[in-house]
Amino acid sequence: MPDFPNIIVLAIPFFIIAMLIELFVTTREKFKETKGYEPKDAFASIAMGLGNVFLGFLSKAIVLGALLLVYENFRIFTIPIAWWSFVLLFFADDLSYYWFHRISHECRLFWASHVVHHSSQHYNLSTALRQTWSGGFYSFIFWLWLPLLGFHPAMIMLQMSISLLYQFWIHTEAIGKMPRWFEAIMNTPSHHRVHHGRNPLYLDRNHAGILIIWDKLFGTFQPELKEEKVIYGLVKNISTYNPVKIAFIEWYNMFKDAFSGKKSLKDRLLYITKPPGWKHDGTGKISEDLRKEWYKRMKES
Repeated sequence: MPDFPNIIVLAIPFFIIAMLIELFVTTREKFKETKGYEPKDAFASIAMGLGNVFLGFLSKAIVLGALLLVYENFRIFTIPIAWWSFVLLFFADDLSYYWFHRISHECRLFWASHVVHHSSQHYNLSTALRQTWSGGFYSFIFWLWLPLLGFHPAMIMLQMSISLLYQFWIHTEAIGKMPRWFEAIMNTPSHHRVHHGRNPLYLDRNHAGILIIWDKLFGTFQPELKEEKVIYGLVKNISTYNPVKIAFIEWYNMFKDAFSGKKSLKDRLLYITKPPGWKHDGTGKISEDLRKEWYKRMKES
C-alpha cells in the first residue's frame, strides 16, 4: 500500500490563514455589498468541517476497504502508479465527482447528506468547510468503477483529496472573474457562486469539481450574470447554527415524509429517490419547476 500523505489534515493551517486573509480583505469598502463573515455561521461551518475530519477517520477506512475489495477481486486491468496514470485518474476522478455531485442534487437520499454544504446563507471560505457528517459513508459508490478499471485505491483516495482541496479556494466573493481561458475550462469562484445560489435560474447548476467542462458537456452549466445577483442558501432555509441539527435535519425530514401518513409503498420509496421538493400528491416543486416558473415570469414582465 503506497504511503500517501493525508493532505486535507496537512492543509488545515492553510485553511485558517486563508480565512483570516479573506476576512481582512472583505472588510474593505469595495466588498461592502458582500455578506462577509457572520460569527455564528462561520463557527457552525468550522464545526461541521472538524466533525467531517474526525468522522473521516472511520468513513475513509470503509471507503478504502470497498475500493480494495473491488481492486483485489474484480479489476479488469492493473494500472501502474506513474505520472501518466495520475493524469488519467485526474479526469476519471473529476468525472466521478461531477456525477456524484449532480445526483446529490437530484436524489433525496444523497441530498440528505449534501444539503449540509448548501445550508449557509453566506459565501466565504468557511463555507467550504461546511461538510457532511454522513455522506462519506456511502457516496463512494460513484468511484467504484475506478478500482474496477485498475486504478490503485491509494491513488484514488489521494486524487479525491486533491479535488476537495482545490474546491476550497472557489468559495469566496473576494475573487471576481478569472481570465477567460481559465473560466472556460476550470471551476472558479464565479462558477461555484452560481452553484450555491437559491435563485431559480441557478438551482442545480455547475456541479463541477475541478473542471467545468463536464457541466458544459452534460447541459448543467450556467454562467454568473451581473443582472442576477446570487442569493445564497436553500429554497427553504434552515434557521439553526447547531451543527448536529445541520448535519441530520434533512435525514429527519426525508424519513418523516417517507414513513408518515397514508402512502403507497411506491410513494414512500420515491420520497427517497426523487429530487428534493417532490411530493406524492403533486403539490411539490423541484428545481426544474421553479426554473420554468421563473422563465415564465421573465417573459411576462
